[in-house]
Order: sequence, then structure tokens, then C-alpha cells
Amino acid sequence: MINTMTGYRLIAADLPRSLARVSKEPIVQRESDYYLKNIGNVKSIDDFMKDTKLYNYALKAFGLEDMAYAKAFIRKVLTEGIDNPDSFANKLTDPRYKELATTFNFVKLGDKATAQPGVKQPIVDKYVRQTLEVETGQQNEGVRLALYFARKAPTITNAFEILGDKALLQVFQATFNMPAQMSNLDIDRQAKLVEDKLDLKDLKDPAKLDKLLTRFTAMYEMSNPSTAASAPSLLPGGTATIGISASILATLQSFKLGGR
Repeated sequence: MINTMTGYRLIAADLPRSLARVSKEPIVQRESDYYLKNIGNVKSIDDFMKDTKLYNYALKAFGLEDMAYAKAFIRKVLTEGIDNPDSFANKLTDPRYKELATTFNFVKLGDKATAQPGVKQPIVDKYVRQTLEVETGQQNEGVRLALYFARKAPTITNAFEILGDKALLQVFQATFNMPAQMSNLDIDRQAKLVEDKLDLKDLKDPAKLDKLLTRFTAMYEMSNPSTAASAPSLLPGGTATIGISASILATLQSFKLGGR
């Protein structure tokens, strides 16, 4: 394994190439081809949920593959839609359910829901990105977290969105060396901690976001050191730990995003 910072930078430096590689993996390509060929035939929520391959593909695209078994839950999300402020999806703290119900808006569009452009290639693109993140996480969870945060960051508008997303919160806590026990505080105090440490407008600035994720990957590596095989074909049996020097750590700890 390579260390977290290097792993993230290798992928982020040429993300389109990484995504193109994943999209060409035989299983991914086969599943994507099936989705694009058949999603237009779906005319109702029942159709959608009966085709297990389409259903699982769509849920994974939204990062909800772990909820595929909860069909009654997902059906309620889709059946109530998003137009009513009191609908199930609108009341859930996890925004992914609202995104799912917005994209597959059978309530509003009926049998035309799957004819919308956003249901075709954009879902495939989401699926490929999710697959890249999952595959990366099998090698280094810190890199997966960094990629996820980078994807979500530009859409974050308030501190509660970070607090309500376990992965985003983990990145925040690791970056600023905040204890997990902060989650025991009153929610408004937690939000104040996030706002004190992080100017949310900086998340829309690529340079400042890169600085944040540089700090995160370094801090994550300190808590979860990677052991890398040091060119085994050249040095049989040799291993090396890629660490971070004390001077670099001190520099990272002193980073203040946005010049603060």
C-alpha cells in the first residue's frame, strides 16, 4: 500500500483517467450497458423495484447499496416523492434519499420519469464514481474518504450537512483533530465548532479544498499508518512504512484554510 496522501493525489491528479479505467472494467461495463438499455422500459415504481439489476445499480449510484434490502423503506421514499415538504424523503437527514426521489420522480412524472436525461448517463457517471471510491477504500479507507469529501464539498451549504453525514464528519474530525466525543454535544454547539474551524465557502474553492484534503490525508495517515511493499520485485521480502516527518506534521497542523 502507498500512504494516504500519495494515494489520494495519484487519483485526484487525473480523475477523468481513473474514472475511465473503472468504466471499462468488464463487470462495470456490463452492468452499465444493461442499465442504459433497460431503464427506459421502466414505467412505474413497481417496474423499477422488480428489476433487481436496475434497482441495485441505481441505489449504488447514490451510495445506497447497503439499503437495497430495505425495499419497503425505499418504496416509501419513491412513493411520497419530494414535492410535499412533509414527504418521507424530505424528512430524512440523509440527502441521498431526496436525490434518489428527485431523479426517479415517478410521483410527478409518472411513466415519463425514466425518459428524463438525468436518469441515463448521469446515473452511470455516479455509479462509476461510486465504484472508484469503493475500490479505493478496499486499499485505503482514507483515500476513499478524501474522494468522497472532494465530491460532496462543493454542494455543502451548512454545518448540519457535515454533522449529518458520517463520512463528512469523519473527515472534519480527523482534519482538525477533533475527538469523536464531540458528537455527544448539543447539535448547535457541534455546528458552531464546525463553523469556527471551517469556512464553508472555502469548500467551493478548489485550491482551498485541496489544502484541506492535504491536511486530512496527512492527519489520517498519522492515525492509520500505511505499510507499503517497497518494490517487492526489486527487494524481495522487503517492506517499508511511508510516514510523515515531524516537521511536515507541524506545518500541516498550522494550516489555516482561507488565510485565517
